[in-house]
Amino acid sequence: MDIEELHTFVEVADAGGVSPAARRLGVSKSIVSRRLLRLEAELGIQLLTRTTRGAALTEAGATFRDYAARACAEIDVARETILPSGDLCGRLRVAVPISFGITHLAPVLAKMARLHPQLHVHASYSDRFVDLVAEGFDCAIRVGYLQDSDLIARRVGPIYGKLVASPEYIETHGAPETPDDLSAHQALMQGTEVWQFLDGDKIITVRPQGRFKADNATALNAAALAGLGIAWLPDGVTDEFVACGALVPVMTRYPPPPAGAYVVRPPGRHPARKVRVLTELLIACFEEGGDSGQNG
Repeated sequence: MDIEELHTFVEVADAGGVSPAARRLGVSKSIVSRRLLRLEAELGIQLLTRTTRGAALTEAGATFRDYAARACAEIDVARETILPSGDLCGRLRVAVPISFGITHLAPVLAKMARLHPQLHVHASYSDRFVDLVAEGFDCAIRVGYLQDSDLIARRVGPIYGKLVASPEYIETHGAPETPDDLSAHQALMQGTEVWQFLDGDKIITVRPQGRFKADNATALNAAALAGLGIAWLPDGVTDEFVACGALVPVMTRYPPPPAGAYVVRPPGRHPARKVRVLTELLIACFEEGGDSGQNG
């Protein structure tokens, strides 16, 4: 029984169809279909029911899926065990935010691929919230303040940010001096998040309001440059614009507490060595960069 066929079957079962499984695996739909047909022929039983909307497990397929997943996991462990010390193999699927990710995290992923020639690194860059289990990711890198979830998170470094606005906005609307003043201003936000600020050792929480929202820090930065309001943004996004005067820090007496960069993974199992290695590389990157080099 071919391990690639088993792995492909598990991906189709978890993704709910041939097309999404092919995207996960990085192969064509025809290759996925051929592997499934060979596996079913070898077993002499139908594992999946094909529909116009995807693929559903048969009763036998649902039972076989759990055994196949365990077999694939054991093979991955065995491969890593017999490889020379430090080598990684297989595939690492990681979800990465566009903002901050392309500039700060992409070089780390490239370094990981260079250090481990037998490892296939598949990075998906998006600022949307990714369902790691449903979409078949080994882990994700998330930036900001983590919300409560069942995912297991490991903090790899700090992310510093500030409130900024354009000189034009400040000239027209003034600049807030305290967190209470923000209620009179347009906030540029990702959604319905709260903003936090430090007053000495005390944390002040504010729920800002505004008419412009975007799920991408670069887009919010553009809105701030256009004078649409005040944005809380990572320093890595705003530094060059603050340096040239296109954006101005506001309410600096009440800085936001540092956010964080995290590696998050699905619960209920020990982290794969490839996830541990990525986590260690990211921690080292933040430590080498220091506070100023890794602000973002």
